Amino acid sequence: MRRLWGLSTGRFGLIVVAVVVLTAVIARFWTPFDPQQVEISDRWAPPGWPHLLGTDGSGRDILSLLMAGARTTVFVAVGAGVVATVIGISLAALGALTARWVRESVAVFVDILIAFPVLIIAMMISAVWGGSLWVVIWAVGIGFGVNIARVTRPELRRVLQSDFVLAGRASGLTPAQNLWRHLLPNVAPVFIVQLSWGMAVAVLAEAGLSYLGFGAPVTEPSWGLLLAQLQQFIAVHPLSVVWPGLAITLTVLGLNLLGDGLREATDPTLSRSPFATRRARLHIPEVVS
Repeated sequence: MRRLWGLSTGRFGLIVVAVVVLTAVIARFWTPFDPQQVEISDRWAPPGWPHLLGTDGSGRDILSLLMAGARTTVFVAVGAGVVATVIGISLAALGALTARWVRESVAVFVDILIAFPVLIIAMMISAVWGGSLWVVIWAVGIGFGVNIARVTRPELRRVLQSDFVLAGRASGLTPAQNLWRHLLPNVAPVFIVQLSWGMAVAVLAEAGLSYLGFGAPVTEPSWGLLLAQLQQFIAVHPLSVVWPGLAITLTVLGLNLLGDGLREATDPTLSRSPFATRRARLHIPEVVS
């Protein structure tokens, strides 16, 4: 964490993610106005008091809608992360710890799934079960879970040849115990970076699918849905469209930069922070110096 905070990208990503999560928690209990409250007399109010970001064509407070939409964003990002974690680790373990024919079958299966974009998977699922937030969660979870499996599997195979893994196997550890005690902790940095990028994809996919009508229902506050409702008035009230677009952009940018920061902070060969360089020099033997 100290190395991550020392990086400008990691610091920006941490701040953005913390603000979004904190906003979602606060919106669970309080918003300035009811997000679905319609006040025709206050329609298209400019930013000011009491509507700090103005109102939309129905008189709803845009700030309240954005705060409520943060709950949807966090829910989708966390849900897609959980699904991607389960699918990615399961496929990676099957592709690294099983018999050769199983490993090759899993590799082919992963390559086939990677060929389908996340949006296509979401549209296929929504055609059967209808559009909802769960469609977005499962589509992003499946789509990015196979990406996690493809990146994590070679790392598992590499760690599998380590001496401590062989010693654990010789001491009587089962494959599942070896996976939990030795393999997963050693591939955690790669996995965490991929997961942060997957959550950024989940936020963007939720906004895009809600914009197209495949995501959140009309009764559920969503940044993508709000953007779709306001974009038809962009020529008359352009400022109202800025706020949901800015929220989506900053959140996706923050998660992506957090992933970059995690990648650099967890890999000593990529870290360029001053204290990391100083610490590396202190570990150089005096003879080498």
